[in-house]
Amino acid sequence: MLKALGVVALAALILVSPAQAQERRTLGYGRLFTNDHLGDGDDRWRTGSYAISLLRGRAWKGGLPERPFEIMEYRFGSAIIAPSSLRTPPDPDRRYAGTLSFLAQTHYRSGGVETSFGLGVAAVGPGTGIGALHTRLHKLLSAPRPTILGDQLGNALIPFVTVELGRQMELGGLGLRPFVAARAGDESLVRAGIDLEFGARERGALWLRDDTTGQRYVGISGNSDLGLSFQLGADVARVWGSAWLPEAGGVAAEPWRQRLRAGVAWRGPRFGVFYGVTWLSPEFVGQPEAQLLGSLRFRMNF
Repeated sequence: MLKALGVVALAALILVSPAQAQERRTLGYGRLFTNDHLGDGDDRWRTGSYAISLLRGRAWKGGLPERPFEIMEYRFGSAIIAPSSLRTPPDPDRRYAGTLSFLAQTHYRSGGVETSFGLGVAAVGPGTGIGALHTRLHKLLSAPRPTILGDQLGNALIPFVTVELGRQMELGGLGLRPFVAARAGDESLVRAGIDLEFGARERGALWLRDDTTGQRYVGISGNSDLGLSFQLGADVARVWGSAWLPEAGGVAAEPWRQRLRAGVAWRGPRFGVFYGVTWLSPEFVGQPEAQLLGSLRFRMNF
């Protein structure tokens, strides 16, 4: 399965890269680590994820280009989705899913609207090795080892498409960005929300959005005053289906999802750190409560 995912990722790189690829260079990296042990402290549901993004283009001038494919993001992601207990989950509960994903996405501006759209593929199942890694980590940390991996979602490759439209607005020292988004493939949904930022804001950066939490993280660095900045955000999604909640799995996806998030970033001359928390409403019918995730990112400037 990993070989198949690698072939798909390589094909996507070739297909979406412009012909003038020799003129392009790496403009930045973005990454975000998320885990519920940094939030409510439980090991369940959307329990953990990691995203790393590589940004490529000819140049970054502090703002989005007006044409697509001038700036490309190549994102590699991993995630663990689990029932509320890794040993004796209640009924009903969602099934375990270890996922790997690759997304090729372009970012540009059209008529003042910040636009991103991309194509990707997600791999799920024992073939990803996520469940085995999860078990080894629990063994290393002397934590209870998962015993429900025999009932995890089976091996599959799932293509997906994603798009987001947003408009950045300034209200005094407050940055305000309403957005709408849609996704089809691994999950079928439309989403609308808003992000706010204040404090020692980083201007002229390219911001990316994490799939699980909606937290925004920097892909290409900009300029900011040293010190603290703060982020707030909220969104609501209408969901029509999810590969992570198949009908044969015994639970159904909730038709509506909400996310609330907050974050604080500190930036120094050479070092920066971000910590955010995200509240996720229940994702499946019968989920007894919401959950709280924590996200972390460290940055080194050379």
